[in-house]
Amino acid sequence: MPTRRTALTATVAEAPGPSLRPLSDTCLDDQALYFVSYDGLVNNNSFQKNGLLTYRGHQYAAWYTADRTAVLARRALPGGPWRTLRLSHRLRHDDSHNVISMGVSPLDGRLHVVMDAHSDAYVYVKSGAGLMARPGDFAWSVDHFGPARDTLDGVALTDRFTYPQFLATPEGRLQLLYRTGVSGNGRAALAEYDGAVWRDVGEWSSSTGTYTSEHGSSTARSMYVNGFDYGPDQTLHVFFTWREHDASVMGVPGGLSNHDMAYVSSDDRGRTWRDVPGTLVAATGTSDLVSLADTGTVVEAVGPDHALMNQESQAVDSAGRPHALWSYVPGRLARRTAAGYAADRLANARTFHMRRDSAGMWHTTEIPQPPASTQRSRLAFDRHDNAYAIMPRAKIVAASSATGWTDWQELYDGADLDAFGEVVIDESRLTADGVLSVLYQQASTGTTPSPIRVADFRLSD
Repeated sequence: MPTRRTALTATVAEAPGPSLRPLSDTCLDDQALYFVSYDGLVNNNSFQKNGLLTYRGHQYAAWYTADRTAVLARRALPGGPWRTLRLSHRLRHDDSHNVISMGVSPLDGRLHVVMDAHSDAYVYVKSGAGLMARPGDFAWSVDHFGPARDTLDGVALTDRFTYPQFLATPEGRLQLLYRTGVSGNGRAALAEYDGAVWRDVGEWSSSTGTYTSEHGSSTARSMYVNGFDYGPDQTLHVFFTWREHDASVMGVPGGLSNHDMAYVSSDDRGRTWRDVPGTLVAATGTSDLVSLADTGTVVEAVGPDHALMNQESQAVDSAGRPHALWSYVPGRLARRTAAGYAADRLANARTFHMRRDSAGMWHTTEIPQPPASTQRSRLAFDRHDNAYAIMPRAKIVAASSATGWTDWQELYDGADLDAFGEVVIDESRLTADGVLSVLYQQASTGTTPSPIRVADFRLSD
């Protein structure tokens, strides 16, 4: 008897689009330190990496309480109570740059904390070994932390230190990215902890060269990074912009002399750097640094009269494609009067999503929901590579990977949180369990302390 053969057609379920469901909102401290400087709060600057992090099933947060003391908190996930401890350090200056950043060294299970620096000396504290690796074995106590120091265990780095960002390498070493120098005349630099000792890897960006606009010239600048992140192929990605020291390059006085949206990558843990086409352009710790002359780093040219924000945000999706958020006043809305940088951004800034596809082509999409703020947004991805922009005051908009991230829509207006400005997100928890944790501080006035809280959202399953 002949046999009937039935063709089987495999079907693949389409990945779901972005979605968001509130889970919880917990208070860390109802009397957190509050003052506004540079339009921001010292407890919630989006360039912190990390003010909130997850490791081995526990979540950690850092902030300054009302009497200026640095505080760390821990909770067991998903919903354990927060336990707090007070470090010995108190904030020195009313400066929102002087954030607290945390990092974990996987090789020895320590928590590392760098804080309280804006172009001056930093403060460093680390825990005992194993605290992060075996949280159940240790009570949450300041007794497990060493003294506050002005070096990394004897490695001085610089006395003009700003913008600490921690990141673990694929092998488990802990890297610290920072700026040495001052605004408009500084260099990006790297230090690294191997599980036993710190060492200064060196500077990797240059502040020299001449930048000329139609209005004037500048001979010094700083690189401002959007972040640094390893992709699944172990490539290190960095988006950045330049800020000129001489404001004569701007046609309208006031504001920030930031220009150009640029990108470099490293395939050897930040020892050497490649531009957009993949050309080797710099070696860390040498005289050959990423510089203004490396024009192959520029993805999209934006002049200094567009109120371009520095250090906005970046992320890498599951396919290893780098993405970034930028906000600036586009050409159609560019400043015509000296109304002021802050007023201009508030009224006219737009947020743009930039990405590189798998073929190496770059794409930029304007997010239709304006930030309506002088401040920055954060970028995150769910496990389906849908993108989420967490905007000032915790407004959340999202776009689906299925459309090439072109269908941005608002999912949450954030009004019920009453958050002031920028927020901090927990990148590691999002990767671990698909929950977006947002650290925010509620709006206040003057120097009246206000609650600092963590809101949790379940993203698309």
